[in-house]
Amino acid sequence: MRKTVIVGALAALSLGSVCSAALAQNCPSPLHIIAPAAPGGGLDQTGRALQQILVTEKLDDNVQVLNVPGAGGTIGIAQMVTQSRKDPGTLMVAANVLIGAILSNGSSITLADTRPVARLVSEYEVIVVPKDSPFKTLQDLLDALKADPGKVSWAGGSAGGTDQITAALIAKAVGVDPRKVNYIAFAGGGEALASVLGGKVSAGLNTYSEFREQIASGDLRLLAVAGPERLPKVDAPTLKEQGVDVVAQVWRMVTAPPGITDEQHAALVACVKAAATSEAWSKLLAERGWTSGLMTGPELDAFVKSETDITTDVLREIGFIK
Repeated sequence: MRKTVIVGALAALSLGSVCSAALAQNCPSPLHIIAPAAPGGGLDQTGRALQQILVTEKLDDNVQVLNVPGAGGTIGIAQMVTQSRKDPGTLMVAANVLIGAILSNGSSITLADTRPVARLVSEYEVIVVPKDSPFKTLQDLLDALKADPGKVSWAGGSAGGTDQITAALIAKAVGVDPRKVNYIAFAGGGEALASVLGGKVSAGLNTYSEFREQIASGDLRLLAVAGPERLPKVDAPTLKEQGVDVVAQVWRMVTAPPGITDEQHAALVACVKAAATSEAWSKLLAERGWTSGLMTGPELDAFVKSETDITTDVLREIGFIK
């Protein structure tokens, strides 16, 4: 009996090692993750979070994040599609903000030119103001917006992205021409945050995780959450609760170059799924206030197409594109 137990234990250990090795083989090494934005924003954070889990979970021992900012992310996607077209060791972080940037910049290269691998996370937009702001409530901000839209400046990510769309939808919901919104676009979340903290703009738009530390320290005041309901453990009402019928969500994914083979694409999907279904990933999501949005395969392909169509319609509706 003792011999049987020992043999069984050794077999289990051997099987575990084989499974771990097989799983790790799905991840190309080296693996380059392009974050098509400056350091500090959601695209950058997501790329580095994936890098962290891949390494700590021993799925890949050589993962690098490369920041390629500019033109709302269109420089990064162009680089991947052209320079890394057949490289199975390249991923790029993408989001609905990139769809807006592609449309607003008239880019000839779109997400349709890439091979989606996995949607990873989703978050709702929030509105913040500096701690010394005269706008104590959302209504204070909206009253100023109605009085003179040009005097209320909004800081956020790339032009045409979710932050700008959210500002435009809020304006429209309260009877203000969305084309009059004074929106100031920044290449990265860090730059936008600095402008809000420095009082250079009236308000900031981004996801809660981008502002969490400054909200907790009291340097920023959270006025509203653009979700269908309040965020867990966050003391702030939704826009809907305050009479503004707007819900705005940000999602982030990773996508691959168009020239890789089906087998190479499948390996990348398995690699990322292994990271995104780990306990370490779940813990990281909880720490950052992110929501899991894992999606792969044909469902993800259809989702990206649908989101592109929706973003196009919204940008046309608010007069941002023709």
